[in-house]
Amino acid sequence: MILRSTWAVPENQSRKLAAVLAADIAGYSALMGADEPRTVRDLKGHQAVVLPMIGEYSGRIIDTAGGILAEFASVVNALDCAVAIQRRMAERNATVEPERHMQFRIGINIGDVIYDEARIYGDGINIAARLEGIAEPGGVFISRQVYDQVDGKVALSFRKLGPQNLKNIVKPVEVFAVEGIGGPITAAGLLDTATLKQEIKYCRTRDGVRLAYAIAGSGPPLVKAGNWMNHLEYDWESPVWRHVFRGLAKDHTLIRYDARGNGLSDWDVDEVSLDAWVNDLETVVDAAGVERFPLLGISQGCAVSVAYAVRHPERVSHLILYGGFAVGGKKNDSPDVREQFKAMSTLIRLGWGADNPAFRQIFTGLFMPGASQEQMDFFNELQRRTTSPECAFRYREVVGDFDVRDLLPRVSAPTLVMHVRGDAVVPFESGRTLAASIPGARFVAVQGQNHLFLENEPASQRFFEEIELFLKS
Repeated sequence: MILRSTWAVPENQSRKLAAVLAADIAGYSALMGADEPRTVRDLKGHQAVVLPMIGEYSGRIIDTAGGILAEFASVVNALDCAVAIQRRMAERNATVEPERHMQFRIGINIGDVIYDEARIYGDGINIAARLEGIAEPGGVFISRQVYDQVDGKVALSFRKLGPQNLKNIVKPVEVFAVEGIGGPITAAGLLDTATLKQEIKYCRTRDGVRLAYAIAGSGPPLVKAGNWMNHLEYDWESPVWRHVFRGLAKDHTLIRYDARGNGLSDWDVDEVSLDAWVNDLETVVDAAGVERFPLLGISQGCAVSVAYAVRHPERVSHLILYGGFAVGGKKNDSPDVREQFKAMSTLIRLGWGADNPAFRQIFTGLFMPGASQEQMDFFNELQRRTTSPECAFRYREVVGDFDVRDLLPRVSAPTLVMHVRGDAVVPFESGRTLAASIPGARFVAVQGQNHLFLENEPASQRFFEEIELFLKS
């Protein structure tokens, strides 16, 4: 991006406050080096779609040399335009091979600029360009001034990155990343949801419990361990879970199930325990006929997955743990975690099955504070449909007593551990500790605040990317 403040200021200069959008293509030089004619052709095709969007949001294009430089009278319009551009680019990238993806980095600043009819100048532009330079591919970074103007006015969330020292900018600039915009194309975004189906089957455990399991997609197997609040039919179409399962089934034969006491499996069971849940996993993979497979655990499913991997090392090729813990809330070293666990258990016991969702809403707010109203309403209802109040309380107490710390050093499968930094359900340190205790485990800290990432937030992209790279290693 060319910074116009280095040019001579014309005599007919004037000043105004403006929102400035600066964008460029991440890795453009490498794309040109690999195939210059095609890169130029692709860029022109993208520009033909993206550049008119500036005018649609009442902006004015200043320059397109090396990227896009535009100004807006409204900072909200500038941000809405940036988000729309990123989403449109994600859709366009879905139709080409990954190595040819073009991903914009966008920076937005608001400040006093000098301008004439054709050009604008000043530090307001420089800061926007520097923000673009540090932005994530497919992302939008904004300055504190922009954040103060748009906070509460747009249906977006923001991740605070703190003061950043930007090249040739005298004072540090406080920077925020815009979340929930989709970013670079994700596995979920590539799916044709009209053709991807799941088949639900049933099997019985050794102690007679009837389990429901589902198979979806094609390709090498990937098994997901059961966890609380699974419902094979309800969550397949849900605005909270669908992107996870459909994204996983895109390139794999995804095998997942409702554990005992949960979803379509039997609720009225004699035993609910870690050992029983491991037995459920054993039953399902045997019924599905898979011998060796990557195993994914989410939340409490991580402890189940660890126990299974230690019991059957010959069957687990890779172990993937997301948002997990080795020690349940009742045994956690933190008094605050123990108190929160106790309080939530009381709420579950008193109000889980009530028509009024107020009790469940508290848990929903912790689980996914960044959710839309539609997603929160679904999750409130999912909690009631997934299991009975009695079983929910029983589940909670058993999970609170989990302690697989002695098993972690015995895990022999290559292991990937991912955890969200702002997780309010399972503290971030729980994931870090989990990884540190498993020999050779790779730990990935994911930006966000939701226990399970929502569709189109950056954590979703990171989840699928990390799994794909890990399974290829």
